[in-house]
Amino acid sequence: MKRRNFLGSVTLGSSLLAGTSENREAGNAASGKETPAKATLNADLVIAGGGLGGCAAALAALRNGLSVILTEETDWIGGQLSQQGVPPDEHPWIETHGATKAYRDFRSAVREYYQKNYPLTAEARSRKNLNPGDGSVSKLCHEPRVAVAVLTDMLNPYLSTGKLTLLLEHKIVAADVKGNKVQALTAQNRRNNALVTLAAPYFADATELGDLLPMTGTEFVTGAESKAETGEFHAPEKADPNNVQAFTVCFAIDYRPGENHVIEKPREYDFWKNYVPKMTKPWSGRLLDLSYSNPKTLEPKQLGFHPEGIPTGNNLNLWLYRRIINKANFTPGTYAGDITIVNWPQNDYTLGNLIGASEKDFDKHFERGKQLSLSLLYWLQTEAPRPDGGKGWPGIRLRKDVMGTEDGLAKYPYVRESRRIKALFTIKEEHVGAEQRAAVTGQSAGVKAAVFEDSVGIGYYHIDLHPSTGGDNYIDFGSLPFQIPLGALLPVRMENILPANKNIGTTHITNGCYRLHPVEWSIGEVVALLVKYASSKNVLPRGVREDKGLLEGFQGFVKGEGVELEWR
Repeated sequence: MKRRNFLGSVTLGSSLLAGTSENREAGNAASGKETPAKATLNADLVIAGGGLGGCAAALAALRNGLSVILTEETDWIGGQLSQQGVPPDEHPWIETHGATKAYRDFRSAVREYYQKNYPLTAEARSRKNLNPGDGSVSKLCHEPRVAVAVLTDMLNPYLSTGKLTLLLEHKIVAADVKGNKVQALTAQNRRNNALVTLAAPYFADATELGDLLPMTGTEFVTGAESKAETGEFHAPEKADPNNVQAFTVCFAIDYRPGENHVIEKPREYDFWKNYVPKMTKPWSGRLLDLSYSNPKTLEPKQLGFHPEGIPTGNNLNLWLYRRIINKANFTPGTYAGDITIVNWPQNDYTLGNLIGASEKDFDKHFERGKQLSLSLLYWLQTEAPRPDGGKGWPGIRLRKDVMGTEDGLAKYPYVRESRRIKALFTIKEEHVGAEQRAAVTGQSAGVKAAVFEDSVGIGYYHIDLHPSTGGDNYIDFGSLPFQIPLGALLPVRMENILPANKNIGTTHITNGCYRLHPVEWSIGEVVALLVKYASSKNVLPRGVREDKGLLEGFQGFVKGEGVELEWR
């Protein structure tokens, strides 16, 4: 399958499935041996999707004594941070507050990994908040493989005891549902197509696109709601369920001056070189250019690019934006040059919607997204303007090893928008948008986001919607530090399946600030804690919200687990 483009793909063997004979059968399936089609695994919680939400949910459940089955479609856990190649997008207070203790522990472990295993300079080693790449997008820009290593280390003790069953390269393909409850899921081994049944009292959908929602009959919405539906200032006049944000196929590059690493001309290069995005509010020009639409004003905005990190005036140097290795942080000779991730306006793909796409259409759009990214690379190598008046940087080298794939491109598209559950409570712009919140409260200064009595977490990011399949240009405006209400994590009808990714009860607009790394982690972590708490009280998850005493007890439980419920 085109989606499985792995370099030295990790084989899931019985060592990761130690425990029951059923688990050993699944291990055989993952390593390519014949397995009975009706093999069944059981756990307290089945989590589909090994991204940040899925890993956070697994860790929270495991440390509270639950057994877990975690499936992942690719051969890397970590989601946005690894298989999608996106350094963390975080808020400015992340080093001290505004995320769960477990997320901060993960970030500390990433820094410790570099300190233990890499030849850092004395200055970098002594730096309290080491940023390996010194990328401007985050206070912790690091390599995808390090995220995989750290998350694996965190999970390893539970793999060893058999409390965790990790099924890499397994995709959920079917569900057994009775009434308002999911009975079991069927996972398919992507190497040999063997099937395994996963049974549990609770299930979490941590997939990137909310794949479990349609197959379990869980009510959901997609795309953009209308202004009439939500009353949101920035909602469109007309609803469009197929209007979703662009996805991006990321890749990593370094620079070798004096060398020639120009790739073969991509087959779609002529198309993408001349492509002008068709937006209802005009784009600045050709997509492959160093100008783009200013996200806040939509006026043309110039970007800079210099692969040696040389300042580009007042323009953002894209080379520094998502840089994951700054060679200056390592002893001389360790790296010949910096390494940066390309996740820029120029490789946002808007010509297809992955939500609900058939396998064939998914692969088609993923492949075209790859062609866009390769075309951008070729353009940088051959035609991008240089400060000396020349064109192209032939020394730019595609770092295939960084993404762990044969073609050098991310294992999975960076997905910004998913199916979203129809929730008991939907977060709207009036709750978190700075402008609309001011209008709702009548405050001109000091306005704060809505206070939710059922808060189970906090987060922050400005509302940032990338260009969309429906022709929207950027929608980017101020939000406020917000809470995560429990009601947004509870489906309107289903009783034992919960969202653990970007698939919570937001709108198309508010998804723009609830979709980033630390919030996804918080969602997954709290969902697993909810399963533990509801099970211990012998109530359904919605019952926790409906009973004031139970809700207060749950909030006390999650606070004890290091989850902040309100902003300082």
